[in-house]
This record gives sequence, C-alpha cells and structure tokens, in this order.
Amino acid sequence: MRLAAIAITVTFIGTSNLLAALKTKTIEYKQGDTVLEGYLAWDDSSTAKRPAVIVVHEWWGNNDYSHKRAEMLAGLGYVGFAVDVFGKGKQTTDPKQATEWATAIRNDIPTGLARLQAGLDTLKAQPMVDTDRIAAIGYCFGGSCVLHMARNNFPLRGVVSFHGSLAGGSPNPQPIKPKILACHGANDTFESPEEVNAFMEEMKKANADWQFNIYSGAVHAFTNPDADKFGIPGVAYNKEADQRSWQAMRDFFAEILK
Repeated sequence: MRLAAIAITVTFIGTSNLLAALKTKTIEYKQGDTVLEGYLAWDDSSTAKRPAVIVVHEWWGNNDYSHKRAEMLAGLGYVGFAVDVFGKGKQTTDPKQATEWATAIRNDIPTGLARLQAGLDTLKAQPMVDTDRIAAIGYCFGGSCVLHMARNNFPLRGVVSFHGSLAGGSPNPQPIKPKILACHGANDTFESPEEVNAFMEEMKKANADWQFNIYSGAVHAFTNPDADKFGIPGVAYNKEADQRSWQAMRDFFAEILK
C-alpha cells in the first residue's frame, strides 16, 4: 500500500469482541530528505487513547512480516506502528541487498537513530495514541535498533529485542532508563558467547532494568515462520520459541504499559 492511495482494511479480531474492528493504513513521513513509509494498525472500536508499540523490521525492510506484527499488537489493544529505517520501497528477499542496507545503517548510527526518532514522532502524532505509554520491539536488525533506542534513552517505557544483535554498546554506558527484554536463541551462532556476556555486563554497568530470555533449540530469526525459506545457515523458525517470546513480551508490556 502507498500513501497516494491509502487503503483502509477492516477485519475482525478474536471472539472476545466481535465489534472490534482492526484498521490499518500506510503513513508517509520523512527524515531529512529521505522518504519513509510506516504501517499503522489499531482497533477503532474505542475512541480512548491507548498505549502504542513501535515495530522495527528485519534486514529485509518494512515488509509484510513487520506489518503482521503491528496488526497482532493492535489485536492486543495497542496501537502498532511498523516504522521504516531504510526508506520507502526498500524491501528485499535478497540477502546481499539486505546486508548492504543494514550495514549502511550500522555504520551510520546517528542516521539510524534519526529515522527511528522520525518514526516515533509520527506515531506520537496519531490521535489514538497515549504518548506517555510507548514501547518498541524489533526483530534481528530491528532488535539491534530498539536496543540502541534504549541505550540513547528514547522516551519509551521499554523495548523488546527478538534475536537482535546485542553488540554496539559502550564499555562505559550512561544509565539506561527504558526497561529492556532481550529474547535470544540458545543456539544462535550470530552472537558469540563473548558478545552475550558483554551485553549483560553493559546492562549491569548502565543500571538498567533488564531481562534476558534464552530459548532452547532456537537459532537466529526464530520468530519468523518464513526464516527457513532463505536457506541461510543458522537461520530457522522455532514455533515454541516464537510463542514463548511473544508471551514474555505480553507479560512485559502488562507491567510497563499498564
């Protein structure tokens, strides 16, 4: 969907409230000269302001997967907003292209943070959002992004990283205010034991309120049902870890967004 022809889709969520309508729309916004495109999902059965959750995409770009997660959050009563870090239209299934886009942001953290801030500002401008109760979640590349949001003390209640890169923190970090939940696969070869230990030491030094969940048998990208299709060694879906980490997120949000 594109801003020029915003499509409003209506479906029904659950059986708990048959009148609850899930609505979605794309929103075009900018960071500097870069045009970005986010995907907003919310339940319009109530006009009350409600907590909101940013979703930061994998290295494939802001695609159907991150949109689905925004819709799932809306089904839980939050406003879900899948933000765009790469730029409008930048979606791929080619690992080489994905690596190029993700590496460009990893090598230019200030630009990545500026684009995340633009997404947060866009979300806060939505009339149904309680701007004092916002969190962020991210997957793989996006998991790394939300950890950087926490490290830079974005005005968030908390962040959840799903199989995100843990590296990138300072050896002498500033105190971290947002609460942190990191969900990690026990068999994830993309993060070394040294990086895991360094992350935990960083959290201790930053006096962060943090949790680190490890899921047995899970490798990298364990939450994405399509992960196996890419044929990347060490990348695979794990249904139990997906469900358990999503429930951990729900419990975390019940605490910090209440």
